[in-house]
Amino acid sequence: MATAEAGPTQVQSVLAKGPIADPIPTLEEARADATRLKGIQEIRKQINEHGIKYIFFQQVSVSGHVNGKGVSATMWERVAEDGYQLVYGATADLFVDREERYIGFGPEESELAAIADLDTFRQLPWDSRVARVFCDCYDTETGQLLEADPRQNLKRIVNEVEQELGYTFLCGVEPEMMWMKRPRGSDAGAAEGITKPWCYHISQFEELRPIILDVIDFGEKLGINPSYGDHEDSPGQLELNFLFDRAVRTADNLSTYRQICQAVARKHTREGTYGDDVEVLATFMPKPFTGVSANGAHHHFTLVDEEGVNVFYDPDGPAKLSEIGLQFMGGILDHYRGLCGITASTVNSYKRFWDFGFWAPIYKDYGWQNRTTLVRVASGGRFEFRAVDSACNPYLTQAALLRAGLDGVKRKLDPGKPQQRNVYDVLAEGGEIPRVPEHFGEALQALEEDDVVRSALPGRLYDVYMHYKRDEWERFLSAVTDWERERYLDVLP
Repeated sequence: MATAEAGPTQVQSVLAKGPIADPIPTLEEARADATRLKGIQEIRKQINEHGIKYIFFQQVSVSGHVNGKGVSATMWERVAEDGYQLVYGATADLFVDREERYIGFGPEESELAAIADLDTFRQLPWDSRVARVFCDCYDTETGQLLEADPRQNLKRIVNEVEQELGYTFLCGVEPEMMWMKRPRGSDAGAAEGITKPWCYHISQFEELRPIILDVIDFGEKLGINPSYGDHEDSPGQLELNFLFDRAVRTADNLSTYRQICQAVARKHTREGTYGDDVEVLATFMPKPFTGVSANGAHHHFTLVDEEGVNVFYDPDGPAKLSEIGLQFMGGILDHYRGLCGITASTVNSYKRFWDFGFWAPIYKDYGWQNRTTLVRVASGGRFEFRAVDSACNPYLTQAALLRAGLDGVKRKLDPGKPQQRNVYDVLAEGGEIPRVPEHFGEALQALEEDDVVRSALPGRLYDVYMHYKRDEWERFLSAVTDWERERYLDVLP
């Protein structure tokens, strides 16, 4: 519930880093690019100076998982120049569906080549012998960029939309997650929050201090600087916010933050911080508990011009938004149902929309500082889409929001007047406001029917994503739960 701020100095700092270029268009060009080859040699100096022995070359799957290969540092030049190869199915975590078919791509398919994005090379603070580098994926059959790779897809979409609008898109994320514990060797049902569900209580924040300080320390060493943070109103729930950045860096930061949290969880399990027989868990599951808040990941965004001026801001406009700000929001509200198929991307995400009373963003509306609406204008010229949770793939969510916002600008969509009342009170008095999809299956259907949002997942990226997620939905529909057994096992006669 804290806010990701972006002051003028921070915006200028982001702009000073420059744009993120489109990925090199072909595998052959990437392997032969003189600038890359020079950069690879420069990184060799870092490897030698810092005693790095091992490097994770990593790519991002359609689900947001980080996959890839580990490589001895002695092989740095060879793998960085030529890339490593994995089966196409790695873009879907190499999972199989209910019929035991590999999702997206079968075993007869060719392999992708993952080429290191040298700007992302970092030494890992939890083990200085190891480094990581993000990669962009190519199709080894055609030599072209692999459509099913979310990361390089976001690079291209950002640059296309920014070129068409003439502005720079900045985004910040509020990733809520929960720190939990369970007896070693027990199942997931035994997990419980490390702290009490007391929102903003410094005493609960303090209970997580050993974890928080490690997360901040590791984050700063990896170039992520969490700004605001607080204890939220669920057991063990923590929110540390990232400052605004360009879309790809924001997505990389969130992916890295998740890896940091897992590393910190392993560290405190080993050290027995919360008990010698306790396993510490960092969960980004949207809704682990009934009756308390879920883990959101609100996306705050704006557009700025070359001087860093926020073009969404108009002090005299509705909710202090300019015409282009209102149109961009109009596009997001117009496509909100299809967006949910990407921003609320798990079966569990929709438990957040049904367990009422926790400011869940259920209804299609917007308002100034109004936390009962789907889109909240958080300050002058900055608003957040709230139907995003912490299980999201930030490479896909930002691409989809950009496509929806651009459509609103092109069609000059008007979102209407801002909602100034509590939406739940309006509904209680008989008002009618459209709501988000009731379940994941409905959201996937809305995504299928929305050509604009679908354009954020071109070609095989859409095919792989839908195969993955429809299978997830069907598995849920066919699963018999503890709730059903408790309710129906002996209900008759």
